[in-house]
Amino acid sequence: MKILVDTSVWSLALRRNMPADSPEVPELLELIKEFRVQMIGPIRQEILSGIKNSVQFATLRDHLRAFPDLELASRDYENAAEYYNLCRSKGVQGSNTDFLICAVALRLKIPIFTTDADFSLFQQHLSITLYSLRI
Repeated sequence: MKILVDTSVWSLALRRNMPADSPEVPELLELIKEFRVQMIGPIRQEILSGIKNSVQFATLRDHLRAFPDLELASRDYENAAEYYNLCRSKGVQGSNTDFLICAVALRLKIPIFTTDADFSLFQQHLSITLYSLRI
């Protein structure tokens, strides 16, 4: 099964000083080896945003090109807005990108691999599946 990997997991893996107790990083590496990792453009943009050094930016950009973007449809954006409105009406806040991730994951019926606790809150109102570590 394919897995939509959120920016939070990528960020852990790409840190210079990787936390020694972070089980998400070896899990991501295994998912990459298994060709299960999925990417969407907004996650790619979040990963690449804020890199000040142009050489580091180009290197990371080139490495991420190994993961083609899933095609997004108009209904993904519409559903993301609907999910945003629904969750907000229940007192749950999230970013536009977070809800777009939820919309794509629901459409494709794939789990989301994240360390962002907000997704557990979204899961109370949306039928998303969160990926669990195999460890």
